[in-house]
Amino acid sequence: MSLINNDYYSGLQFAGGAADSAQAAETKKNMLGQEDFFSLLTQQLAYQDPFKPADNSQMIAQMTSFAMSEGVSEMSTQLTALTEVMTSNQALQASTLVGQKVLLPSDVGYVESGDSLDGIVVAGESASNIRISIENDKGQVVRTINLDGVQKGNVPFSWDGLDAQGQAVPTGRYTVKVNALVGAAREDLNALTFARVDSVTLGSATTPTMVNLAGLGGLPLNQVLEIGGRKAV
Repeated sequence: MSLINNDYYSGLQFAGGAADSAQAAETKKNMLGQEDFFSLLTQQLAYQDPFKPADNSQMIAQMTSFAMSEGVSEMSTQLTALTEVMTSNQALQASTLVGQKVLLPSDVGYVESGDSLDGIVVAGESASNIRISIENDKGQVVRTINLDGVQKGNVPFSWDGLDAQGQAVPTGRYTVKVNALVGAAREDLNALTFARVDSVTLGSATTPTMVNLAGLGGLPLNQVLEIGGRKAV
């Protein structure tokens, strides 16, 4: 299992990092806090012109503005912490997918020589005489699978990885195309394929967690439709 945490790399220190930390501390030191605000407010009241006292509405507006600013700052900190927790939890869940098969929103599958390919045909309310064509990367049909009878909903299928002559196909990507009799005419149907998760690339607050699929590359975790294969009919 290969887990890559991008936040780890971005957090590595480099020469001059200590100076940056000192500068950040100095910047924070120069910022006004709640105690500084009320100290200045007290001084303003103490030295105000008795013939032109401060306007109560303005004083209240200043205090309200500061309180809102403090509240927004605290809320932002809490949301950041919550985001970190959710990201860590999502990463932990995603790591359990390594080695499992997941359903993709794609009709392209990856087959290793001697292996099989599972998928789903979206038959809708009713479709009959479903014909599944497996094409190689050159667009050539290497195998045709027929599903007899009337089918409804999501219909699982499995291709054993053999061509029409019973020989194992070369390792590579294969496209699944489906058509069926819908009503009185033949129509193309959508096909979805399963793929094996080889590894997971952990995301952050701004980047999604990716599942890295055998022979197909990365896919955002939130695009996975289903976990685990189905037994074909």
